[in-house]
Amino acid sequence: MLIGIPGVLPPKLLKVMCEMGHGDELVLADAHFPAASHAQRLVRCDGQGTVELLEAILQLLPLDDYVDQPVAVMSVVPGDPVVPTIWDSYASVIKQKTELTVSLEKIERFSFYERSAKAYAIATTGECAQYGNLILKKGIVR
Repeated sequence: MLIGIPGVLPPKLLKVMCEMGHGDELVLADAHFPAASHAQRLVRCDGQGTVELLEAILQLLPLDDYVDQPVAVMSVVPGDPVVPTIWDSYASVIKQKTELTVSLEKIERFSFYERSAKAYAIATTGECAQYGNLILKKGIVR
């Protein structure tokens, strides 16, 4: 048992976050994302929502403050009427858990898939909100 480690973080995700270096990326994939076919390293967090997982991760993982946008989301496909309200939740958590004021980088769907395939790891979640995917770029501990 460890003190201060959020219970929603599975051991494999803790290991992956520890292994990551400055600039490595971690994808938090929603339940619709083709994670198994894109991941170099796959971590299953199926029972968790992305917002709750993000809150826990940001207690331990610093975001990269050397880049303008250390957080990215999949942009809405043109013509899709969905307004992803979960993005507001992401921005709120990031503001609350870090000292950074960041804008979410929006990446076209297939470009998001390509970038995810190059990420250090993909953590699948049980998130059902559309456009609930998120990429975090790891920073350094100051």
